[in-house]
Amino acid sequence: MDVSLRYATLETELGKLLLVATARGVCLVRFGQSETDLLQQLRKEFPCATYREAADELGPWLRALHEALGGRTPATKVPLDVRGSCFQRRVWRALANIPAGETRSYQEVARTLGMPGGARAVGRACASNPVPVLVPCHRVVGTDGSLGGYLGGPTRKRRLLEREKPHAAEGSQPVRQMGGQA
Repeated sequence: MDVSLRYATLETELGKLLLVATARGVCLVRFGQSETDLLQQLRKEFPCATYREAADELGPWLRALHEALGGRTPATKVPLDVRGSCFQRRVWRALANIPAGETRSYQEVARTLGMPGGARAVGRACASNPVPVLVPCHRVVGTDGSLGGYLGGPTRKRRLLEREKPHAAEGSQPVRQMGGQA
């Protein structure tokens, strides 16, 4: 299947970031050391796609993502085109309902989904989240409060959580609609 993707990179306080989109919405967000590293990740994730740099076209989504990274405004208006199993998509929807500045344990998320023994499965779904920050998997922690894993690394996870705390009282995040395919 041929896929045409647009991408842009952004220098942030948390490092270099890659945003990739289809015609329907954002399909991938990744942190990396350099643009070269990020483009290698893109080619690995979508080996049969065609790519073109489109920073101007993606500018509004980049700005929304930058605001979300600062913990100021959740990027719920950015359309998503993510692919995942039905279970992964259920987990990602649950993550989107965790308000900024708050956390939930993997076990709490599993219980929310009616799977009290499903903490590991929730962890795997978090690890496979293609659009971290936009779907806030960084808000899921261990039962003991430990950070647990994060695709962008534990330092980024900690910094994202710290940035959101001052804005927690400003109101909860609206439910995000998940585009894409199962």
